[in-house]
Amino acid sequence: MQTVTVRLKISPERFQAYYQGVVEYVVAQSIDGRTIQFPARVLRPFVSHLGIQGTFEITFDADLKFQSIRRAKDDM
Repeated sequence: MQTVTVRLKISPERFQAYYQGVVEYVVAQSIDGRTIQFPARVLRPFVSHLGIQGTFEITFDADLKFQSIRRAKDDM
């Protein structure tokens, strides 16, 4: 398993496209500079009136398939 940390700031208006399924994947740059892609639907529990904001730890399996996401401890 591999964990990647990303900082996200997605406005409510932009996230609406993800939420409605118009855009299926989020592409983001990790804090160590790698570009990653993950399913937008996994962000739904983190949506607020500000959209999505914060630092998240995303875990991928050995085949680089999404496994889990959680808010980073330093972001709580």
